[in-house]
Amino acid sequence: MRLGAIEAGGTKMVLVIGTEDGTVLEREILPTTAPEAVVPQIISWFSDRDISALGVGAFGPTGVNPNSSDFGRVLDTPKPGWKNYDFRGALLEGLSVPVGYDTDVNAACLGEVTFGAAKGLDVVVYLTVGTGIGAGVMVGGELLHGMLHPEAGHVLVAKHADDTAASVCPYHESCLEGLASGPAIESRWGLPAAELVESEKVWELEADYLAQALTNYTLCYSPQRIILGGGVMHQQQLFPLIRKKVAANLGGYLRTSEIADIDSYIVPSSLNDDQGILGALELARRAEVLKDVIK
Repeated sequence: MRLGAIEAGGTKMVLVIGTEDGTVLEREILPTTAPEAVVPQIISWFSDRDISALGVGAFGPTGVNPNSSDFGRVLDTPKPGWKNYDFRGALLEGLSVPVGYDTDVNAACLGEVTFGAAKGLDVVVYLTVGTGIGAGVMVGGELLHGMLHPEAGHVLVAKHADDTAASVCPYHESCLEGLASGPAIESRWGLPAAELVESEKVWELEADYLAQALTNYTLCYSPQRIILGGGVMHQQQLFPLIRKKVAANLGGYLRTSEIADIDSYIVPSSLNDDQGILGALELARRAEVLKDVIK
């Protein structure tokens, strides 16, 4: 079965042809321009490739409830032309195949559960730390939705007393994305993360903010594993700092085998940055299976 997948990001659209076992056969990258420009290109590319179903992991906020009138629509976004755009509907109309749809970070979580570091687990948190911070959450084997979808990248964290930098989030003065995303690091220190590798104080502060959030996810979701991806997490020196701080934050309250082996509990992404597109392939497989249920 040939499946199509889209990882729809703020700057680029990754298009893939693959199979249900996660084999990628073909790949194309398009810039994320206005929908009237890029969506016809997407439809044209997939139309020539005989796919049975399509999976989409889309930037948010976006409608993810199949029973809601906004399912498949990009919601309140500053990206020109995309606000309230019926992305899934346009793909359905243009390709006439089942279309599975979720957020990009939920798709990444699904990719790790299906093919990667969380394979076989059913309660997992995936956090991407890059230009923004987003979380994909699986609980009981199902990607978490609700009134919308998890926005755990915007959990509030306690600002360090010595941190005088302003939050880069326009909505919150002390949320995780505002204080720990790639733009937050560059705004605070005057250089991008990749040029600050040797600065211990940069990563101590970054680890502090990330550990606060991960402690809260641990207590609220009770995940069996937490996976960290995104450009900032290429700084591998962060992992031991984060693990140490999470353990200290928990203060011995949780006594589980997972926390006892915290090096295996908080781990890097495992799929060479393909977790999102592989998760979208799995969304396509599920959409094909459920084609008579979800229209």
